[in-house]
Amino acid sequence: MLAFQTTRLSPNNNSTESNKSNTAYENFNLGLHVGDCAKKVEHNRQCLQKLLPSKTSIQWLEQVHGNDVAEITKVTKKAIIADAMVTRKKNVALAIMTADCLPILLISKQGDEIAAIHGGWRPLAANIITNTVNKMATATDEILVWLGPCIGKNAFEVSYEVQQAFITQGNEFTQAFQKQANSKYLADLHQIAILQLNKLGIHRISTLSECTYFESEKYYSYRKNAVTGRMATVISLL
Repeated sequence: MLAFQTTRLSPNNNSTESNKSNTAYENFNLGLHVGDCAKKVEHNRQCLQKLLPSKTSIQWLEQVHGNDVAEITKVTKKAIIADAMVTRKKNVALAIMTADCLPILLISKQGDEIAAIHGGWRPLAANIITNTVNKMATATDEILVWLGPCIGKNAFEVSYEVQQAFITQGNEFTQAFQKQANSKYLADLHQIAILQLNKLGIHRISTLSECTYFESEKYYSYRKNAVTGRMATVISLL
């Protein structure tokens, strides 16, 4: 199994490989849908592809902040409309794009099945984790999870309506929200995902709790800069 998280920095540490067309997108934007030069994004994706074994190809998504999960048996050039993917095929790399949302990777303990989830608040509220786990053949107590960098609990301000979307799932979700003086809430995406995973019987969870908003020199942050690039979280069975 191979898995990694990109940042806004070029993995080659080479300025000639960087996207200098606009400071909003430099250096390693992988999103074709954010207003960047398509030719430069494709160049960045080719650089990413070179980091993978020669027989491995990347499946990209057209993410719509929904809760649909695609089962991938072979890679297609056309992006699939979904916000999560599952595969049991080797040399199929699943890629999730984020710029504040939570990337979630799942793998079976046996190393024969993987999944990748785009964990924005809307997909999480719509139970995308449950939908993904239901697509997997692996028993929940055999699933390992990694939660990547996202907008942190001290930066992600949401409305009462967003808070209520999760409280309706269980009173335990109150611990993932901190009420502010302006009657809005600070939300903890990591905690929300952990609570949802625990309810499914999944407890083997690792986290990289870096905040994309406060570490925007390293990561793209949509909340901080509405015009910005996208990073990729990639996982593949080899």
